[in-house]
Amino acid sequence: MFEYLKGLITAVTPSYIVVDVQGVGYKVQVANPYRYEENQEARVYVEQVVRDNEQALYGFYDLNEKNIFLHLISVSGIGPKSALAILAGQDLQGLIHAIENDDVKYLTKFPKIGKKTAQQIILDLSGKFTAEGQMTLGEAPVEFSSGNQELEDGLAALESLGYSPKEISRIKPQLEKENLKSADEYLRAGLKLIK
Repeated sequence: MFEYLKGLITAVTPSYIVVDVQGVGYKVQVANPYRYEENQEARVYVEQVVRDNEQALYGFYDLNEKNIFLHLISVSGIGPKSALAILAGQDLQGLIHAIENDDVKYLTKFPKIGKKTAQQIILDLSGKFTAEGQMTLGEAPVEFSSGNQELEDGLAALESLGYSPKEISRIKPQLEKENLKSADEYLRAGLKLIK
């Protein structure tokens, strides 16, 4: 429902922050509230989770954190609070490395993650990060900045279709030579070049 909230951080507590967006205070549970400062403007990426007896907003410092959170809560036995506890370490590179290399011991160091749950995380998520072409080592998603908004939008659309940043980077120089008028035209031209 929400992608992010941009507003003033009015409260920082041990388990959540409050983001004031035009007079409405949103209580957002985050992995590490102390990354935010009170009375500072911030953009907080959010995910709304609705359960039988609660609705909550979970917040993230960047899109990588949010994407990893979404992957984690898709694993049987991992709830939003456990996923936040895993993200609190802020070692996304180590987490992904552990998942890709079957490192059960690394995963069991997190609260409420036993050997069985760690094995389930590895089983469900192994290969997901590299297959999607994102967060291979916990880096930010690839930016396709070129100064040409239509080209950037076309490249972003290719990525959302599942093409890897490597494939897109390979065809980008060819697309930059084109003088196309819309993101749709760049997308179509990109699809022809990739295939």
